[in-house]
Amino acid sequence: MSMEPRAWWLFVLLALSGWDLSKGFRSPILSRKQRDAAEKGEAPKKCSYTFLVPEQKIKGPICASRGLHTDKDRVTRLDLSAVRDLLSKQRREMETLKLVVDVDGNLVSEMKLLRKESRNMNSRVTQLYMQLLHEIIRKRDNSLELAQLEGRILNATAESLRLATRYRDLEVRYASLAAVVNNQSVLIGALEERCLQVYGRRQDQPLQGPPLVQVVPENIPVSIPRFTNEIQRDHGRAFPRERGSRGGPTPTGSTLELRKALQGNFSTEGPFRDCLQAQEAGHGTSGMYLLKPDEAERPMQVWCEQGLDNGGWTIIQSRRDGSVNFFRNWDAYKNGFGNIDGEYWLGLLGIYNLGRQGDYRLLVELEDWVGKKVYAEYSSFHLEPESEGYRLRLGTYQGNAGDSLSSHNGKQFTTLDRDKDAFSGNCAHFHKGGWWYNACGQANLNGVWYTGGVYRSKFQDGIFWADYGGGFYSMKGVRMMIRPIE
Repeated sequence: MSMEPRAWWLFVLLALSGWDLSKGFRSPILSRKQRDAAEKGEAPKKCSYTFLVPEQKIKGPICASRGLHTDKDRVTRLDLSAVRDLLSKQRREMETLKLVVDVDGNLVSEMKLLRKESRNMNSRVTQLYMQLLHEIIRKRDNSLELAQLEGRILNATAESLRLATRYRDLEVRYASLAAVVNNQSVLIGALEERCLQVYGRRQDQPLQGPPLVQVVPENIPVSIPRFTNEIQRDHGRAFPRERGSRGGPTPTGSTLELRKALQGNFSTEGPFRDCLQAQEAGHGTSGMYLLKPDEAERPMQVWCEQGLDNGGWTIIQSRRDGSVNFFRNWDAYKNGFGNIDGEYWLGLLGIYNLGRQGDYRLLVELEDWVGKKVYAEYSSFHLEPESEGYRLRLGTYQGNAGDSLSSHNGKQFTTLDRDKDAFSGNCAHFHKGGWWYNACGQANLNGVWYTGGVYRSKFQDGIFWADYGGGFYSMKGVRMMIRPIE
């Protein structure tokens, strides 16, 4: 132990021993006998004095007398023990405080984490609140859209009811028109009887029609029951106005009906020999073109098909909607009739002039009422002059429609007023159109345009191709076209 603590404790002991009540200092270091004598009132035998000396800074070791060493040493150990105890207690308290501080630090860390999680939770709650608000707004918009949709459904329902009422009205009108057609059929029958009288037949002789087409395909290309549609024709006019008919002339008409103001694709260049020459001149778009064959006296307008099989096809006949009446006389079929951008017949004279320019081939395109298209192609095609009745000359057949035209090969053209067929009667009269009839034949592409395919008629007078659909199936669309053989 260093000397400075010893000097300090010595000074404290001297001060305590010399303090005697309030008068002065008296040495507290007395023997037990002296204290007993003092308590009995006896005078002490010896007196001891304590002197206070000024405090001085002790710089070196202090040597104490041997007589007081035992007491000082005892006091120092007690004090040291007390100090040690105090230090141990303070150490324990320090450790306790450290533990408390560690616990508090952990608590502080946990509090920080909790605060951070709280902030995250607040952000998440805010996000969820915004999503909920957005969802509420969206549901409100959906409610508005649903209300609008309900309004449209109500409007559509009202429109459907209106259309149903209109449909019933149309059914009534159709029934009345059917009655008119039936009445006209009776009148037509009477007129046919009178026509037979004009041609030298006896009135009491029964009307014998041509033999029916015997070819009946396995699959008739129609999805409706057989014999469900009524006759859609009127012999006085082409077709009823309700179906958008333009109304052709009577069977005695003879002029080609061309529009003065043409619409759609029309080339003012030319004239060309045929549509192949127009294509070679750079006109690759299908449309109306002006042609003038080599031996023709005047040009003519035709429809050129440039998008089928490399193009260059000249359309000589077109059927698509029944808007033109094909029950015409000889002059009409010779010069042509109809509308170039719709239904038309180019004319026997024009077809003859085109065919004698070179070698041509014929393509017949057929479309049924379910949207299927088939074709029949013949390797060669031309007509003989009018003196031979524009006799048909065909080559070999290929295609997927069936060969229903070869039976007409080598036959002259027949109309209502010029009978050139092999039948005892007039095939044009029974089939209601001009054609290269045999007796009467397997094809009638200039017949009556019936809706729906399968039709009901006393004679086979529809637009039929026997090898595709049979004689009682009328095609929806037909195109006959020619092209030079390359």
